Amino acid sequence: PPAPGGPGRGAPAAVPVAALACAALAAATGCRPELAVWLALAPFAVLLAVVDRRVHRLPDRLTLPLAAAAAVLLGAAARLPGAAGSWSGALLGGVVLGAAYLALFVIHPGGMGFGDVKLALSLGVVLGWYGWGTLFMGAFAGFLFGSLYGLALMALGRAGRRTAIPFGPFMIGGALAGVLLGALPVAG
Repeated sequence: PPAPGGPGRGAPAAVPVAALACAALAAATGCRPELAVWLALAPFAVLLAVVDRRVHRLPDRLTLPLAAAAAVLLGAAARLPGAAGSWSGALLGGVVLGAAYLALFVIHPGGMGFGDVKLALSLGVVLGWYGWGTLFMGAFAGFLFGSLYGLALMALGRAGRRTAIPFGPFMIGGALAGVLLGALPVAG
């Protein structure tokens, strides 16, 4: 069994969180081909958030296959009728968000881990599917969520300016918010 406070702690909460995320994605997306992709990827994203929250690491065994799976599955979804996104936009989104996080890592390596850079590849693919607005909104939401969490910890006296917090859960939460808004049908 995992040690108290180890990576296994918090895992039971992952199941209902993943179920809620999948339900929200289904409600926002409707019966479009990309819904199958979102439902396949969401549990892995929740697992990554739990792992990062517990051990401040985003393992390559999860981040790299997630990026590949997102690209391949969205490529398949793009070939089906009714898809509401762009596969080329998804691929470009992965490159752009991955490069942006790489630049942040190079500029200030102590500010984030390289796992965040690798996670940004898959989140960029997912967000890029619905276009640039969704990509920027989801990326911004991740930074906003992380900042608000850090400020709340400082206000409660539980952290200082240099306290490390796991950023993956906020990146994933921001991406979820972006996809939920990007998936909503545009009124016409």
